[in-house]
Amino acid sequence: MILSSASQDFKGKNNISSKVASKMPPEEEASRMGPTWGHGVGVVQGSKVLVVGCDGDILFENQTELVKLMREKVLSKDIPLNQSNNTWVRIFLPREALDHNSSTKLPLIVYFHGGGFILYSAASSNFHDVCANMAIDLHVIIVSVEYRLAPEHRLPAAYDDAMEALHWVKTTPDDWLRDYADLSNTFIMGVSSGGNIAYHAGLRASVEIDKLEHLVIRGLILHQPYFGGSQRTQSELRDNHPTLPLSVCDLMWELSLPIADRDHEYCNPKVGDGPQLLEKIKLLGWKVLVVGYDGDILFEHQIESAKLMREKGVSVVSQFGEGGYHGVDFVEPARAKALHVVLKNFILSSLVA
Repeated sequence: MILSSASQDFKGKNNISSKVASKMPPEEEASRMGPTWGHGVGVVQGSKVLVVGCDGDILFENQTELVKLMREKVLSKDIPLNQSNNTWVRIFLPREALDHNSSTKLPLIVYFHGGGFILYSAASSNFHDVCANMAIDLHVIIVSVEYRLAPEHRLPAAYDDAMEALHWVKTTPDDWLRDYADLSNTFIMGVSSGGNIAYHAGLRASVEIDKLEHLVIRGLILHQPYFGGSQRTQSELRDNHPTLPLSVCDLMWELSLPIADRDHEYCNPKVGDGPQLLEKIKLLGWKVLVVGYDGDILFEHQIESAKLMREKGVSVVSQFGEGGYHGVDFVEPARAKALHVVLKNFILSSLVA
C-alpha cells in the first residue's frame, strides 16, 4: 500500500501521447488553467501555482499551501488491483470521516478517468485533484481505478479492469472501505472515455449482479461520456472544438476499438447487446445521470444515449448545459461548482437509508 497526500502527474503511460499531442491545438505556455480543487481552481503561471476562488480572489499562492490544504481535507492511498496487469486503485477518504464518531457511513463512487482510452492515469494531477475535490464537496468515498490503456490494451481491456475493480471493492479487507464506505449506496462514475467505461461496466454489472452481493449499485454517473458512431453529427461536422478536434477523436477510436468501426457496440450504444441489457438496469431500479454541454463535439451522441436509455425504461436524469465544451468542468471553476451541485442532488435522490 502506498500512502499519497499529493498527486503525481503521468500524462499517458504509452508512446502514443506524443502522436495525439501533435494533433492537439496549441496551449498557452505562460498561463494555463489547472483542475478545480476544494475552494477554487488551480492556475499555473510560470513556476507559481495559484488557487483562485470562484469570485476571482487568490486563495493560495504556492504549491505548499495547496498540498497542506489537501492533506487537511482528504486522505488518499494506492492499493494494487491486479499486479499482472499493473492495475491499482486510489482511494480518497474525506478526513472529516475520521473526525466524527458517527456510525453513518459515506456513499461510494467507483471512478474512471478520461483520456480517450489511451492517455492519463488515476495518478494524473487533473484526475487526482478532481477526485479529492468531489470527496470533500460531496461527502463521499471515491475509488479511482487505474485501468489498462490502448492501443497496447484495446477495448474491452478497460471494461475487464472495471469489473475486476467492482469485485475487488466487494471483497477487499481494506479498512477505509470497511469502516467508512456504505457499499449499499455505490455509484459508478466516469468522465469522457471514463464515462463510456462506467456505462459498459454498468451493463456488465447488471448481468453479474448476483456475484456482486454486498455491493449495491444505485446509479451510473456519465460525465460527458465518450460515445460515437459512423454517422457524423452536426457538432462533429462543425469541428470547432477547442480541446477535442475531430481528428483527435477519430484517432482515439482508431487506437482503442478492437476493429476500425465506429458502429462497434463499444462506441455506439445503439448497437450490439447494450439496448437489451438496459432492460436489466431498468429492472434493478438504477438511476443514470448524463451530463453534457452543447459545445462538446460528442454532444449529440450523449443526447442520443440518454434518449435510448429512457426508451428502455431506465430512470434518466439529463443535465445538458449551454456554452460549454469537452472538459470545461476542469478549467472553469463556476461550472465545476455547478456540477457538484448536480452530482450531490443526484446522489442524495438515489440513496437508500
